Amino acid sequence: MSTEQVLGLARADIPGGLGWRGVAERSFERYLAALERYGSFRPRPDAENDPDWKQVIPYVVLRDGEQLFLMRRTRAGGDERLHDRYSIGVGGHVNPDDENVAGGLRREWSEEIESDFIPDFEPLGVLNDDDNPVGAVHLGLVYAAEANGRPVAIRETEKLEGAFATYAEIGAVADRLETWSALLFEFLVARR
Repeated sequence: MSTEQVLGLARADIPGGLGWRGVAERSFERYLAALERYGSFRPRPDAENDPDWKQVIPYVVLRDGEQLFLMRRTRAGGDERLHDRYSIGVGGHVNPDDENVAGGLRREWSEEIESDFIPDFEPLGVLNDDDNPVGAVHLGLVYAAEANGRPVAIRETEKLEGAFATYAEIGAVADRLETWSALLFEFLVARR
């Protein structure tokens, strides 16, 4: 079994630096250009332990009107720390077969979400969180997508549950949102 290769950037090559936490409205073009010029693939186990290098994660929030797609991790998942935690983002690593961030985003969508459409992905912001060991080695490129009334479902139903929820319903479980989802939710609430 081969080791997963993941796309990332050295901290020194990240446009504008990383002296902030949360979701910031920034031009994706600068980040995509930096990935084109300086990005490389590394074995994921090495990348997970190197805070001088950020793995780039395309991360999408799915909207349907005034609702967001809210997922809850079940107790069937392997990591107990994530049991009963909520997420409003779908995403994952970019691998060599993806070719680029857009390819990784489309693959993650198809792996995680069951739907009869692939939405347009609208750049929303860049997510950074250096306050914990996981966040310190990841950088999110956050996209928004619209369901426009079309049905969507979770593929891995043994590990996840998912449905559209109002901002108030998400606010009621905000203390159980995964860190990136909490930061993204704060950003979305502030933009309303």
